[in-house]
Amino acid sequence: MSSVIKIVECPRDAMQGISEFIPTQKKIEYINQLLKVGFNTIDFGSFVSPKAIPQLKDTAEVLAGLDLSNTSSKLLSIIANNRGAETACTFEQINYLGFPLSVSEEFQQRNTNKSITQALGVVEDIQNLAVKNNKELVVYLSMAFGNPYAENYHPDIVDKLTEKLHNLEIGIIALSDTIGISEPKNIAPLFNTLIINYPTIEFGAHFHTTPETWEEKVDSAYQNGCRRFDAALKGYGGCPMAKDKITGNMPTEKLITYFSEGLGLNTAELVKSLEFINFIFNT
Repeated sequence: MSSVIKIVECPRDAMQGISEFIPTQKKIEYINQLLKVGFNTIDFGSFVSPKAIPQLKDTAEVLAGLDLSNTSSKLLSIIANNRGAETACTFEQINYLGFPLSVSEEFQQRNTNKSITQALGVVEDIQNLAVKNNKELVVYLSMAFGNPYAENYHPDIVDKLTEKLHNLEIGIIALSDTIGISEPKNIAPLFNTLIINYPTIEFGAHFHTTPETWEEKVDSAYQNGCRRFDAALKGYGGCPMAKDKITGNMPTEKLITYFSEGLGLNTAELVKSLEFINFIFNT
């Protein structure tokens, strides 16, 4: 098991639900600041329909403005279909393509207008495209810990879907808590079982959380083998913004306090990023 902790900072997830358009130059300045911190990966944008996610319609322009000359961070872009993947693959700077696959049929339809079976076909196409273009596909398994719909849910369903992804040679899967219902009793057995059953897959955690429950989620995932964590500074995103009693993204600064050392981050640049976020979200 790897001892290296990977933090995936997610400004894309933090920004996508904001209704008031954040100017492109602001986004560029903010992500350039994040690139100085030393996060393993920056989930910086998405190539999806601007009608679906208008906030991220300028992803190509943002990418063009990023300074990658002095950073160790890799770039991840979310895509939801073949067209988006083809577009993302034209940019050499992008390292990872992120695809949202769901354990829930209803959520898969809402999110990508496809059934799970159809979405798996898209995953296969995108995996082939990614390999051909020297990218790596990250599959986000949303609703991995349960869902709000009247659907059958069991960890075995997650396992069977993971097996199909394993057969497609997917190397990274992020177990995603879309609605904030993950807790130690469902986090621990899921990570423990999947990491044992699929040792060639890197499993990540994309948790949504309240201010009171973030630590127990991180601890449970870490103690059961997870070494890759998605987060967003100050917990923005998810609702789309996290405040007291509201479910948002895992706050990066809280995640960092849990591990306390060995992350190799530039703490001075992290402080600057935390200050910058107030400018981005007008808080």
